[in-house]
Amino acid sequence: MSINAHLRDSVRLPGGRALVNGFALDSRGGMTPRAILRNGHELEAYDLYEVFAGDSAPLAVFPLPWPGWEHGVHSVSPDSRFAVFSGQRAVRAVGVGGETLWEYRHGCWGPEIGHPHSVDEQQVCRGFESGSCRISDDGRQVWAHVVLEPEAGQWQECWVVLDARDGRELARLPLESAASGSHQLSHPDGTHMGLCIGMGQDGILIHWGRWDGVRLTSWDHEESTDRILSDVHPKHPGFLTVEHYGADLRLHALDGTVLAEREPDTGEDDEDTPCWDHLCGFVDADTVIASTLDSDEDTDRARHWLLDARTLEIRGCVTYPGGRVDSYVTALGDGTWLTYDDRTETLHRWAVRD
Repeated sequence: MSINAHLRDSVRLPGGRALVNGFALDSRGGMTPRAILRNGHELEAYDLYEVFAGDSAPLAVFPLPWPGWEHGVHSVSPDSRFAVFSGQRAVRAVGVGGETLWEYRHGCWGPEIGHPHSVDEQQVCRGFESGSCRISDDGRQVWAHVVLEPEAGQWQECWVVLDARDGRELARLPLESAASGSHQLSHPDGTHMGLCIGMGQDGILIHWGRWDGVRLTSWDHEESTDRILSDVHPKHPGFLTVEHYGADLRLHALDGTVLAEREPDTGEDDEDTPCWDHLCGFVDADTVIASTLDSDEDTDRARHWLLDARTLEIRGCVTYPGGRVDSYVTALGDGTWLTYDDRTETLHRWAVRD
């Protein structure tokens, strides 16, 4: 079954590809989605709806504290008054004026244990390994995935909760991971934070945590090893994942219980069934969108699919008015989704045609 898409908005947005293939979309429960984009030596925060309405002025601009550092996932506070950067050797909070508010020092993400550093804070060591940070929805805590200074030659990663006012460590969770990178996702309940750690061929780990002001409560999902934490929605108590190599999508309760599962059976009698791409999400409370862009060798076949958000039954493939759209997709949770045209540097926002 084909489902016709309607073009809601379009805007030229250089760098907007990170919104559909990266971690530039900042979506929080009850807030307008924001685009957090790197532009040269600066990080810019935009109200995404205002951008589509023609207002190209950023909400805030923050200078990058380490211009040579190109990894890590950063975060901008809900009120856009400060940003927190995940660096190679520190987590740093920066105000809109560019001033350093605080810094939390940690071990170096460089893969060679015990390698020397110069006194130059701008020194970037070899390696692409990195962590991530995420400011809580109330702006009071910063959750950061960091590596500690090695002791006795042992690599130790941790998930720390920091006070957003001064960077003081409130809690620490040791992790059994060797990350190549990570990202975090705040649950719309305003209480829980999710951490997804990618370890290359060694798999993927998912952790959930809750800070009640006194104690950090956390749990991992060992049964969900090798799954990517993909999306959440205010009307779903759990979360959505995709298997590392695209074998299936799953809807989980917050404790990890699998509520629904779907392999990419697209209704074609092919010997080689395509795999889901690494991105999927909630278009709204009733609909999930996913794609088979990478694995589908037939360039004429539709590659975006809509699924029931509670059963993950495939409803049909998306048909676009101008023909096939060769782009990853990001769902906004408001009934629309995004695609990006690399050739024209144009961001498109779509909805199902009534």
